[in-house]
Amino acid sequence: MNGELRALGLAHGLLLGLLLASPMVAPGLLPWGIDALLLVGGFELRLADRRFTLRPGVRDWFSHIRMAPARLIRWVAAAVVALIAGRADLAIAIMLAALACELLAYPLGTLLFCRRTLPATVAILMLLIAAAGLPGPAMLHLVASFLAGVMACMVWLRGPDGEPRTLAIALGGGLSAAATALYFPEARPFAAPGFTICMLWTLAHLSVLRRPIMPWHLSGAPVRPLSTVLRLLRP
Repeated sequence: MNGELRALGLAHGLLLGLLLASPMVAPGLLPWGIDALLLVGGFELRLADRRFTLRPGVRDWFSHIRMAPARLIRWVAAAVVALIAGRADLAIAIMLAALACELLAYPLGTLLFCRRTLPATVAILMLLIAAAGLPGPAMLHLVASFLAGVMACMVWLRGPDGEPRTLAIALGGGLSAAATALYFPEARPFAAPGFTICMLWTLAHLSVLRRPIMPWHLSGAPVRPLSTVLRLLRP
């Protein structure tokens, strides 16, 4: 999967850079940035690891870690940012969530959800967005955000990709979520993950957007092979 969806990879790197700068610029945005980072991380992990089931054996339970061990640096970076911001409780929650996601939640999710149909996957995604918005322990909130990113990737993989119509729907959903968060502050815990997911879908669709099929033109006129051959054979 290396090299695919470059727009999504660039957005992930930009988000990590903004998160590193947030303690000095906007400390209040730190929790939202960490949630978005986990969503993008879950999306990219599922995009790279498209297995429908886990192979038998203990090592294959952790094969997604052996596939890209450098990916774990993002967990550590998020925890370090939380420590810099003076949020030691958040840093501990991030590391506990990292252990829970990498060693338990993602492998179990692969077994339970990978063969689900598109409607079932969408329903699970909606439940995870609701769980991420509910008040509760920070660790469980972060795990729900990560799994929401995983399920968002599953929805994207099962749906039509690269079509202007689906791109417009994803972009419209992101704008609607942003407007909801702006005009209804009490809905922000639910609108924020929805906005992040719609933006992920928008970047993914932009990365694989297909151009409309055009006939082959030569000197401004479409070429019709059969008529061209007949014309050449005509005395």
